[in-house]
Amino acid sequence: MLKVIMLVVYFAVLIGIGLYCRRHATDVKGFVLGGRSVGPWLTAFAYGTSYFSAVVFVGYAGQFGWKYGIAATWAGIGNAILGSLLPWVVLGRRTRIMSQHLDAATMPQFFGERFNSKGLKIAASVIIFIFLIPYTASLYNGLSRLFGMAFHIDYSVCIILMAVLTAIYVIAGGYMATAINDFIQGIIMLVGIVAVIAAVINSKGGFMEAYAGLAAVSDETVSTAPRIFASFLGPDPVNLMFVVLLTSLGTWGMPQMVQKFYAIDNEDSITKGTIISTIFALIVSGGCYFLGGFGRLFSDKIDVGANGYDSIIPTMLEDLGPILIALVVILVLSASMSTLSSLVMASSSTLTIDFLKDNFIKNMKDKTQVLFMRVLIVVFIAISSVLALIQYKSSVTFIAQFMGISWGALAGSFLGPFLYSLYWKRTTAGACWASFLFGSGLMLFNLIAPSLLPEVMRSPINCGAIAMLAGLVIVPVVSLVTPKPDKKLVEDSFACYEKNTTVHQKTALGE
Repeated sequence: MLKVIMLVVYFAVLIGIGLYCRRHATDVKGFVLGGRSVGPWLTAFAYGTSYFSAVVFVGYAGQFGWKYGIAATWAGIGNAILGSLLPWVVLGRRTRIMSQHLDAATMPQFFGERFNSKGLKIAASVIIFIFLIPYTASLYNGLSRLFGMAFHIDYSVCIILMAVLTAIYVIAGGYMATAINDFIQGIIMLVGIVAVIAAVINSKGGFMEAYAGLAAVSDETVSTAPRIFASFLGPDPVNLMFVVLLTSLGTWGMPQMVQKFYAIDNEDSITKGTIISTIFALIVSGGCYFLGGFGRLFSDKIDVGANGYDSIIPTMLEDLGPILIALVVILVLSASMSTLSSLVMASSSTLTIDFLKDNFIKNMKDKTQVLFMRVLIVVFIAISSVLALIQYKSSVTFIAQFMGISWGALAGSFLGPFLYSLYWKRTTAGACWASFLFGSGLMLFNLIAPSLLPEVMRSPINCGAIAMLAGLVIVPVVSLVTPKPDKKLVEDSFACYEKNTTVHQKTALGE
């Protein structure tokens, strides 16, 4: 009864905020960007909660903690520094300035305006449409065992409940509703992960005893080195590095992450948001992977071969008290719903603004665009729910695998073009096309025929990391061998950075 009451209160707050924010969602900019007036706390928490879903808490933390031991914490540290701190510093301010200057509300619209290319805009929207839907479906995966453990109800009910509630508050309040709810969900995630780590470590006699127990664990199929699961870099530092790169660098090119910078209200919010977002990532992601690192202490209860890596974290938590289990369920539900809302917002806005508008429906009015986005949110959530149900009922594994494929394809396609477009005037549309084709093509090849790739690239994680790094090389190389972009177009795009702005002396020192 306690768990049910906590869930009902949680759902009521989310829906209430969605209804309250309806006044901010009457036009496209209000619905998609919150009127570009979102402060540092909301933006930072929206960024963090979109970043970390149940996939991280249940799937990745359990899998990589089992494989690499305590060294898996490096993934969380990488997420905080490479995935949160640096994107805010390198991309945040320039993205906000140029996206407003180009009047771009989505990533495809940014590419279209920046290079005056309708083809680039359509291609980017198609890539987002193809790869965000399966990614969205994978968000439900982490909930099944936890809901089964806590409530003993069918997973199908969990999927439908999560889908309906997310649809209600996103459709009603748009980006502002998701941002406020992300803030609440982020606080739940912060409190929950700290409480769960303390409880699990305490159940093994405290940190020093748990660490000593982990040092005593051996698995000769993984490594013959002593104390390997309690070591600094773990049994496989090379593959661990690929995990860090994929899960960290990916945020630089993911449309639902970058779009958060479009909505920041002022300069001060970027500075504060950078600090808040980094600390949030360090606690949530670092805490998840740190917790997963102790998974082998529960090996007497876990059969990875029979039940898979997703069984590790739920098994570690099943003996906690009812209040903590309820908190864990709400934590994972918060992580999933916040990411789901961000993904469907990105998908619906991209398909409406960049694909349907002007291409299929001429002169689409502002209110019509908002209506289409609301309808498409329902469509996207319905499709992802059906895919999740198919996977659950028929044990189709490719949908779960597509999480890594989606992340690699999206970031591999967009990271290089977006970064260089903000900083380098010589970047060409041809270079963007080359990165789009290579990133999405490589990951599709990895899905269809991984055995034909070199061994190091057969893992979707390794292949995705390579796709991202390759984009950083492809864009400048292709740009240098293709015709220079139109000078006037480039100067018009970069003019926003040269604009003189009067500020208070406390903000910028000067004579």
